[in-house]
Amino acid sequence: MSDTAANESRFSRFFVTRPDQYDLDNKYTEAALERHKREGLELAVRARWIAMGLTGILLIFLNPHWEVMWYHFILLLICANGWLIRRAGQVGQSRTELLLIFVDLVIMTLGMIVPNPFSDDVRPLAMQYRFDNFQYFFIILAAGTLAYSWRTVVAIGSWTALMWTVGWVIAWWVSTPIPGISERVAQALSGYPDVAELLDPNSFMPSQRIQQVIVFMMVAVTLGISMRRLNQLLLTNAGLERERANLSRYFSPNVVDQLSQNDEPLKQVRKENIAVLFIDIVGFTKYAAGRDPYEVIEVLRGFHARMETEVFRHHGTLDKYLGDGLMATFGTPVPTPLDATNAVACARDMVRVVDRWNVERKRQGEPEIQVGIGVHYGSVVLGDIGANRLEFAVIGDAVNVAAKLEALTREFGARAVLSDAINVQLQQEGQNLPEVMEGFAKHEKQTVRGVEEPMDVWVL
Repeated sequence: MSDTAANESRFSRFFVTRPDQYDLDNKYTEAALERHKREGLELAVRARWIAMGLTGILLIFLNPHWEVMWYHFILLLICANGWLIRRAGQVGQSRTELLLIFVDLVIMTLGMIVPNPFSDDVRPLAMQYRFDNFQYFFIILAAGTLAYSWRTVVAIGSWTALMWTVGWVIAWWVSTPIPGISERVAQALSGYPDVAELLDPNSFMPSQRIQQVIVFMMVAVTLGISMRRLNQLLLTNAGLERERANLSRYFSPNVVDQLSQNDEPLKQVRKENIAVLFIDIVGFTKYAAGRDPYEVIEVLRGFHARMETEVFRHHGTLDKYLGDGLMATFGTPVPTPLDATNAVACARDMVRVVDRWNVERKRQGEPEIQVGIGVHYGSVVLGDIGANRLEFAVIGDAVNVAAKLEALTREFGARAVLSDAINVQLQQEGQNLPEVMEGFAKHEKQTVRGVEEPMDVWVL
């Protein structure tokens, strides 16, 4: 008889797993990231509107003249384009999003380098670069980190650098310098060429423009790398949390901690002596007949939850659910010095828990639940089996005998039946033997269906 414990995790070589399951799980995680991206896009657009509003107010204080309306017009265009980006993001049109982001940057660039049509000032085109307008591109870049992929953030940096540079070259090409100013500034500051360039209204200060572009690209690439690492970290952590959650479904918390650090016990196909426990609800088929399916499922959930708690509390491994019962092992995946003691103590406490549950059920007018438990100690083979689909299997006569002992509880009208083999192991472990075996009576030479030789059993 083969009984398995499936755990879809990074221990996929040992548990029930499709070869591409990790990739499939990553797709679900990436889908969740995509949903968060859309939420981030909503947040980014709202942040854009708030930032543009605050910028508009700031500009009024910085330039309290009618010419500021030109910049307010640019801000309104950016806000309107943000609304379009939001619409495109809601329907998942990534190419449209990229186009609108590009439009964003074009609007920003034109607004910064094109002379203000509402201004009466006559100044060289190079002066457009003296107002530190480039720093507003960082708002677009920062907002992009809330919603876009790392590639898009790097693209924003690249496009901005390209457009700012192209705009600067075009402005330099078409600009008409004010005659004589550069010469007079250079003459007045003949000993200070750097200061002369800084104060020359005709100078585009190419070193400053190049510095702006390089710094912006460095920031964009750094943010892009950080976002990529963050996404990878989220995917990795999601996978690890999923793996740990899956492990915790079958193993006690201390075993989960051990397996999280070292999965070698699962890799080896080996022979071990372990304790095997079977439990199920007596007469459950009759109980379920004619009852509401939801009521039946709730009873099973309550039963399984209580029993698995006891398995884990006694350092056992939940091998699998068996309809109205379950199979647990003690000594897998790593044997301990008290496997038999833990198994028998678990059986006793399962009986106590069911008794307490029946008190609650009786108070609620529900029928009592009766259980049968079989426990045996013996040799099994542990290891993963299968080809494309792997299962961590517990195979051997010990599994068969434990299942037969559970069925034997019906003949005795008992709550639990133990093999004499587990009693012998209990004596070797020597931990509170009288207390653990209290209430068990020995029955010698019992015929157990499926077992060739009569065997001594202990009945509770």
